[in-house]
Amino acid sequence: MNAASPSKVHAIPEDLPLDSGQALAGAQIAYETYGDLAADKSNAILICHALTGDQYVASEHPITGKPGWWERMVGPGKPIDTDRYHVICANVIGSCMGSTGPASEAADGKPYAMRFPVITIRDMVRGLVALLDGLGIGRLHAVVGGSMGGMQALSLAANWPERAARVLVIASTARHSAQNIAFHEVGRQAIMADPAWADGDYYANDARPDNGLAVARMAAHITYLSEEGLTEKFGRRLQDRDAKSFGFDADFQVESYLRYQGSGFTQRFDANSYLYITRAMDYFDLAEEHGGKLADAFEGSAARFCLVSFDTDWLYPTAESRHIVHALNAAGAKVSFVELSAPAGHDSFLLPHEQLDRVVKGFIE
Repeated sequence: MNAASPSKVHAIPEDLPLDSGQALAGAQIAYETYGDLAADKSNAILICHALTGDQYVASEHPITGKPGWWERMVGPGKPIDTDRYHVICANVIGSCMGSTGPASEAADGKPYAMRFPVITIRDMVRGLVALLDGLGIGRLHAVVGGSMGGMQALSLAANWPERAARVLVIASTARHSAQNIAFHEVGRQAIMADPAWADGDYYANDARPDNGLAVARMAAHITYLSEEGLTEKFGRRLQDRDAKSFGFDADFQVESYLRYQGSGFTQRFDANSYLYITRAMDYFDLAEEHGGKLADAFEGSAARFCLVSFDTDWLYPTAESRHIVHALNAAGAKVSFVELSAPAGHDSFLLPHEQLDRVVKGFIE
C-alpha cells in the first residue's frame, strides 16, 4: 500500500505530547477542506473520521478512485452545506493517508513500524487541535463525527470545551466495551499471525501482511452490519453456482462479499495503522479520563450537543448514546437525542437516510 499524496499537510511545529508520556516529534497532519472560510473564521466545521476513514470525506479517494466516504452528507446544498460552511477533515495521527503513523519515516530515515508510540483518541484530537491552531481557527461552528469520529468529537468537547460551539455525535460511545475490545483483538491477532507481518517491520519487504489484514477487516465488517441487513442482502443464497461445492470456496454470497471487503481494504490501508488505531479505540474511556464520572467530563460545557443512534446498531447500541446523554444532563449541558430506525446496523450513518439528513442539517444551522 502506498501512502497517498494529500493535497494539504500541516507540519506541527512543536512536539506533540501523548497520553503515554512520550512525545511525537515532527508530526504532520494531512487534511482536506471544502467551502470557503468566512473572514471572521466563524463557519468552520470539523468532521472526524472513523477507524478506516480518512480526510477524503467529500472528494475522490486517490487510491481507490471511489467517491468521498460521506459525499452524500457534505457538499453544496447538502446537509453539511459547503456553500455556507468551511469543512475540514483530517487524517488522524497513527493512520496511513499522509498523517504521521507507523509507516512514516522516523528520525533515522526508516519507517517507525512498531517503534511508533501507542496513541489514544485524545492524542488524535491533540493533533486535530494543533491543525486548528495552525489554521488560526479558535472556535469551530461545529465538530461532527460518527463511530470513532464521534469519540474524537466527545474528546474535543471534554478536553477543549471552548473549541466547538456544537458537538454532533453519531453512532458512537464514551467507552469501548469488553465486546468491542474482543472483536478488535481478533483482528489484531489475525494481522500479527500473518508470517508477512514480520513483527511489524515489513515495509522494505515484497510481502505485506495482507491476508491477516483482510481477515481483520472481515471480522470488523460483520460488526458494522445487522443480522436483519445481512439476511435481507444475502440470506443463504449461493454465489455464482447452483449447488454447494462441498469444498471451501466461497459458496455463499455473504462469504464472497466479506472476502471482497477484506481484499479491497488491503489496497488502501496499512496493517500497523490498524493495530494502533484499534488499540486507541480500546483505550478510550472518557469517564476514566475524568476521575471515573462521565458527567465530570462535560462539567461547565457551553456547547450544544446532539446524539444520534440507530436501532439496529449492536456495535454501539442506543444504550451507549443514552449513557452519554444522561451524563450531559447531569452536567447541565444543552443536549438533544434521537434514535433512528435503519436496517443496516452501525454503518447506517454512512448510508442514505432522510431523517439523519434532517437531524444533521437542523442541528448545525
